[in-house]
Amino acid sequence: MAGNYAYVSIVELKYHWVNNDIGLIMTRLSEKYIKETVPYLAKKFSLKNRLSVPKMQKVVINMGVGKAVDNKNFLDEAVGHLATISGQKPAVTIARKSVAGFKLREGQAIGCKVTLRGKRMYEFVDRLISIVLPRIKDFRGVSAKSFDGRGNYTLGLTEQTVFPEVNIDKVTTIQGMDITFVISGKSDECSRELLRSLGMPFRSE
Repeated sequence: MAGNYAYVSIVELKYHWVNNDIGLIMTRLSEKYIKETVPYLAKKFSLKNRLSVPKMQKVVINMGVGKAVDNKNFLDEAVGHLATISGQKPAVTIARKSVAGFKLREGQAIGCKVTLRGKRMYEFVDRLISIVLPRIKDFRGVSAKSFDGRGNYTLGLTEQTVFPEVNIDKVTTIQGMDITFVISGKSDECSRELLRSLGMPFRSE
């Protein structure tokens, strides 16, 4: 076990322990973050305190299932697929208000989401970058502009079947999703470089 922590300083270990994500140190992508991304960002943005270097805090995967208004089975299928994709039980999202034009009632289930942190978050992002995105037909990279002005990044996928965990023979409807990376530091530029250093394939725009 000690060998896994040989490259991590005491200060870094304390930082991750306090933030309750010590498990992430044992994943491939989090090792890359600590060994390569942290020194790179610290140098690029002249950050003298390494603990001020931006880091991924959580990843939120959200599926809006509009068809669930007419047929609850679509929502059940989406929940099952999201659980398979993320390795975590999704929470069902509900409508906050009624919209007559869409036959939507307040409190009605309209989607599902999961929030990933720590080790599970890094494992998901690693699979997303190295396996899932390259499976997209005619893939030419993701947008480098989809930041919210506070350092957070959202990536949209049009279908769940790009995840190899999903059995396409059991898919009755194509379902898209939004994946939001919540990143500390509040800077779009820093967050972009963080994701780029972890392998996010941004396209030239």
